[in-house]
Amino acid sequence: MLAILAISVLSCNLCAQVSPTTPEAPRMRIIEGPKIELAKENLTIISWTTDNPGGSPVHYGVVHYGTDPNRLIETAKSPIRLDPDHSSTVFRVRLDDLKPQTTYYYTIDSMQASGKRDRVKSSVNHFTTP
Repeated sequence: MLAILAISVLSCNLCAQVSPTTPEAPRMRIIEGPKIELAKENLTIISWTTDNPGGSPVHYGVVHYGTDPNRLIETAKSPIRLDPDHSSTVFRVRLDDLKPQTTYYYTIDSMQASGKRDRVKSSVNHFTTP
């Protein structure tokens, strides 16, 4: 009986630590970017700023990329914890294992931890690794 009580109390403590969702933004837009924040031979960091999307406290910045602008078959994503008191959110995503002196094409978007998209996506952009 004591073990069940201890598990129950532990479960409630973990439940209390989950951040609540906030209202989803009625309309999202990209405020700044996307831009190349860092470019090296084998990695690149892409960043952009959007309105605060709301929804779940954890979101992912997502980059779809590839060497053919019509086949963006690679995906990189990075988690971020939203601050409900901020009106905007900065996303940063690292692309690894890139080939040197290669042009890559990409689009960016974001999603909630549940996988629900934030309804904002960029046009196709490109960069060339050094």
